[in-house]
Amino acid sequence: MKILISAVAATFLLAGCTTSETAEVQPIPGSITYGGQPRTKLTKSPPGSVVHNSFYDSTGTKVLETYILQPDRTLKLTRRETIPDFPM
Repeated sequence: MKILISAVAATFLLAGCTTSETAEVQPIPGSITYGGQPRTKLTKSPPGSVVHNSFYDSTGTKVLETYILQPDRTLKLTRRETIPDFPM
């Protein structure tokens, strides 16, 4: 019985780990790639380099973004975190 419950629990947990359902982070006003890729290319940084960007959005909330430099020298937005002014 324990083996059956473990197998069912493992199947349930693995079902939630699919990567096809994860949505890409979309640029917002203030993002480096909002309105397209920047005109200048990062030529001295190797592909795979991490680029950080921080700004305040239209509501005054601080936004931290993480980009990865792709082999074609474009930036891919991979993560966004918002930080409230008054954390609870």
